[in-house]
Amino acid sequence: MTKSFDVDPFPGRPKILFITLAQSSHTRSWVDLLENSGFNVRLFGLRVPGGVPAEDWPVKTYVTAYHEGALDPASRRSLFASRASVRLHNFLGKVLRKLGFGARLAMAFERQNRPFRSARQRRPSAFLALDDKAPEEFWLAQVIRNWQPDVIHTMGLDPAGYFYHRVRDRFGLGGIGKWVLQLRGGSDLTLNRLNPELSAGIAAALRDCDQLVSDNEVNYSYASDLGMSKDQIADLGTVPGTGGVDVAGLSKSWQGPPSERRIILWPKAYDSPWSKALPVFEALKMVWDQIEPCEIYMLVMTVPGTRMWYWSLPEQIRSHCHVENRIPRQKLMELLVQARVMLAPSLVDGIPNSMLEAMAAGAFPIVSPLDTIAGVVKHEDNVLFARNLYPDEIAQALVRAMTDDSLVDQAAERNLELVGEIADRSKIAPRVINYYESLVRSG
Repeated sequence: MTKSFDVDPFPGRPKILFITLAQSSHTRSWVDLLENSGFNVRLFGLRVPGGVPAEDWPVKTYVTAYHEGALDPASRRSLFASRASVRLHNFLGKVLRKLGFGARLAMAFERQNRPFRSARQRRPSAFLALDDKAPEEFWLAQVIRNWQPDVIHTMGLDPAGYFYHRVRDRFGLGGIGKWVLQLRGGSDLTLNRLNPELSAGIAAALRDCDQLVSDNEVNYSYASDLGMSKDQIADLGTVPGTGGVDVAGLSKSWQGPPSERRIILWPKAYDSPWSKALPVFEALKMVWDQIEPCEIYMLVMTVPGTRMWYWSLPEQIRSHCHVENRIPRQKLMELLVQARVMLAPSLVDGIPNSMLEAMAAGAFPIVSPLDTIAGVVKHEDNVLFARNLYPDEIAQALVRAMTDDSLVDQAAERNLELVGEIADRSKIAPRVINYYESLVRSG
């Protein structure tokens, strides 16, 4: 494969531009479905803190976030110089001034700190204004005009879909590439579609995209209610936002029956508009004497307010808790195959990736009876339902899941079969590849 960023490794083959969070493991998982497709794939990362993909990921990426250190020019293009480069050029500018070389030469170094003036990258185009408040919008427009992608795939309406839709209208890009809009679980539409301040923008994006992809049928129903035509709904049907689960890999990692495990994994231990942590803390206090001995892994506890409530737990519970900010995806998978229970009550959701992964790993899911979930799994057959705002329901589900060995082991067998039918990554990959091929063929 060529090592030049600008040269496509597969001339004449479809070109797909993803617009999304560059650092997200979900992004990487979906894009990796195309690893052996022969497609020319690039990623335009959104400008958010930490928005840089892992160094070992070779997908060509336009980086709009500030970053430390140099990036590989064969696989990365950066909107801004690295922080280290900025500090160096500022230092050199000051030194030159002190040595009497004059302001003009010093300013030549300092200008390299501006957008599009990275030491590794020239200003992309004369029409891009350096003082524009959103230089990443100009850059995306230039990327699309120059590269002419066949498919532009935005992962999530908020923020990726909104961002591209704005750029598309601003620069008249509507005739370049087919726009695939992929919705995130339940957060994009469930509540936002009801907000008069947002509903018009949502309807406009749904109207203007060429194809809609979702992990659940409820989103397709909402989209239809907002005026989307049936031929805009992708014939992929429902497909997990990660591109599916490595069912064979996870199932082979089991060691003994799941009922022998004593770990509770809570993968989203934080407060957000979509889920609340305090009812879970209350449930743990209510039933600790009935579910011990066990270890509780609380992940992504990044919200300060959530940590405040965590410290209200009795020491006898906290001494068995393992609190993490963010962990590598591989470590999450290792925890799943050791967990007896995967705890994920929520207020708004699609079909949770954590539930599908737990099913393949033999961990018993406790989830909420949302419309998106209840249409896929059954209470007691596959999961236990507990509403997020009801600590007593979460508590009852925890006691049952931690004490009923037969329930957990029998559900594990059923869940392995079900997840193989609806979310097996090895089956989804060829479907997705064929889907993109058909989009390009249809013109």
